[in-house]
Parts: sequence; C-alpha cells; structure tokens
Amino acid sequence: MTQQDSYYYVPSPSYWPLVGALALLLLASGAVLWVNGYSSGPLTVSAGFAVLIFMMAGWFRTVIRESEGGLYNKRVDSSFRWAMSWFIFSEVMFFAAFFGALFYARVLSIPDLASADSQLLWPHFSAIWPNAGPGFKGSFSPMEAMGIPAINTLLLLSSGATLTWAHWGLMKSRRTQLVLGLILTIALGVLFITLQASEYSHAYSEMNLKLTTGIYGTTFFMLTGFHGLHVTIGVTMLTVMLFRVLAGHFKPDHHFAFEAVAWYWHFVDVVWLLLFVVVYWL
Repeated sequence: MTQQDSYYYVPSPSYWPLVGALALLLLASGAVLWVNGYSSGPLTVSAGFAVLIFMMAGWFRTVIRESEGGLYNKRVDSSFRWAMSWFIFSEVMFFAAFFGALFYARVLSIPDLASADSQLLWPHFSAIWPNAGPGFKGSFSPMEAMGIPAINTLLLLSSGATLTWAHWGLMKSRRTQLVLGLILTIALGVLFITLQASEYSHAYSEMNLKLTTGIYGTTFFMLTGFHGLHVTIGVTMLTVMLFRVLAGHFKPDHHFAFEAVAWYWHFVDVVWLLLFVVVYWL
C-alpha cells in the first residue's frame, strides 16, 4: 500500500519540538534578565532568536521534503487547512482585543472621565479624540490619515492584487507570472514596512507621539506596530514561497503552502483597512 492510499501520514519522531522549546526558554529567560538590567539578557535573547530561526528552517525543510515526496494525501491537506484557519482565527481575536481596547477608551472611558461625576477629579478635562487621557502632561500631534498612511493603504491593496495575480499564474501553470507576481508583492510589502518606519521616526522626533503618550499613543503604536510585525512575517513567508517556486515546487493541484500564505496576507490587508479607518481616519 502506498502512502497516498493509506489513511493518514504519521511522521517519524522529531526532535524539532524540543529545539523550539529550548528557543522559547532562552527567549523568556533572556527577556527576564534584560528587563532586570543583567548584561547577559540581550545575548540570551539573541541566542533564543537564533535557535528559533534554526528550528523553523529545519522543521519547515522536513515538512517541505515530505510534501514534495508525495507523502501527504487529501486528509493531510485537510488538516493543514483546518490548522491555518484556526491560526488566522486566533489572529483575528488577537487584533480584536486591541480594537476592543481602543473602543473602550474612546467610546466609554474618555466620555466618562469628562462627565459631571468626574469633574472633581479631572477638572477641565474634555471628551475629545485624539486624547492622551487626563494624566498626560504636555502636547502631541495626532497622526493624520493622509500622507504615509494613505500611501501604505494603496500599497497593501495593490499587494493583494499582485498576489492574486501570482496565484492565477500558479493555477494556469504560468511560472513567469507566478514569479513576477510574488516579487511585486514582496517589494510592496517591504516598501510598506519602510514607510511605516519613517512614520514612526517622524512621530517620535517631531510630533511627540510615542508609546508613552497616554492612551492614544499606546493604542496607536500597539495596533500599528503589531500590524507592521505581521506584515514583516508575511513578507518573510512570501520570500520563502518565492524560493520554493524558483526551486520548482508547487503544482496547480498541489500548492496549499502558497495558499496558506495568501490567506495570511489577505488577512493582513483586511486588518489594515479596518485599522486605517478606525485609527487614522475617524
């Protein structure tokens, strides 16, 4: 009986989970040492990241080898799809928590702090947004929607189109279209990250808008910063997909790894659209 005829592929015992656990141990302990001022903290964190990257590269290589070797059947493919779906759902809940914090601060807390009952504690406080909160001393400039945020919105929307175009190329066995679409998507993602870094530099140096700028600064940088991290992760995954395409991987009827990355990237696009409207525009 071949692997394709068997019910489900069961991989051999692997040491990669142990390597991943070691990486997390180094990261956690290094962060504790770093926060408490020990000089070994940054080195331990760096070692943790190095071990984590080593684990991911090795484990992914194993899975790719198994996939390209024809060991995965439709049941395995279905489990991968369910796993990616639940992962994206967890990411939706992750961002929902931060959007919920913004909603609570903006719609509930700020008006309550400016109500008549709170005037004794916070006199002259007005319920306007953007607002750093009653305990913030100093002034800051809020981030406008036009400029870099609007450009980044156009970049991410365009990247979604180029990735879909690349997917069409894969489905039609047009490898040149597939490669070009991936390169364009990666380039747009890198440009997005570069512009966001420029936006952060401008906010810190000229607008007094920082992570410590009250509730507005906290929610702004937590939402946009974590989204930028997700774009960085997405660009990394797209780059891996590009190398796999150049290596001759993926077929029109066998390419879930590419699909999974495309799902993730489109999720990142949708989150940015909501973030642009709620954080920058309204």
